[in-house]
Amino acid sequence: MTSVNELPNLKEQLVAKAEEIATKIPEEPRGIMGQKTEALEMSGLAVKSVGLEHEFPQFELDNATGETIKLGVLLEKGPLVISFYRGGWCPYCNLELKALQNSLWAIREQGGDLVAITPEMPDHSLTTTQKNELQFQVLTDQSNEIARQLGIVHEVDEELDHIYKSFGIDVEAHNQDGKKELPLPATYVIDQKGIIRWAFVRADYRLRSEPAEVVDALSKL
Repeated sequence: MTSVNELPNLKEQLVAKAEEIATKIPEEPRGIMGQKTEALEMSGLAVKSVGLEHEFPQFELDNATGETIKLGVLLEKGPLVISFYRGGWCPYCNLELKALQNSLWAIREQGGDLVAITPEMPDHSLTTTQKNELQFQVLTDQSNEIARQLGIVHEVDEELDHIYKSFGIDVEAHNQDGKKELPLPATYVIDQKGIIRWAFVRADYRLRSEPAEVVDALSKL
């Protein structure tokens, strides 16, 4: 049986990463980034997004090697954990993906499986998959179509885009459609009928779902 103590403590890793990054970013851009995150929180986007007991949008998305993956086919095997991430350029996303990979055995022990969804082009997501040695499907959500149906898409404005580019991050170049749009960090547990039974959606990109909570949600289906 799954033990919580065997699963990664993602929160500790995220806090440590945030502290590390804070020491490397000058005060002015750090302050602007904080203001943008606060504004996104105040917008209520996360709160207003599609939540529990709603049907997850049907999808047919390409994986990192160009194979088309259908939600209906995945659900034939059991419930799913679906995690949206911004891109392989995001250090918090990479921590989350690694934590999910290290929790994959526990997810499958509960009869479920795991899928990650990103707006990144397949060649970028393939790099992310290889770098993090991921053993689950990573799918490209072109134009954030599925994320948009869930109500979790936001635009990176010019000021924030300028800061990202100063770090060597070009959101437009990474995304499949070339737009400066990103999904909020979000994780869903859906049952075999495609109904959302548990959800974690946050405006602050430094916050992610805890693997133990995901596994616990699966165990209650």
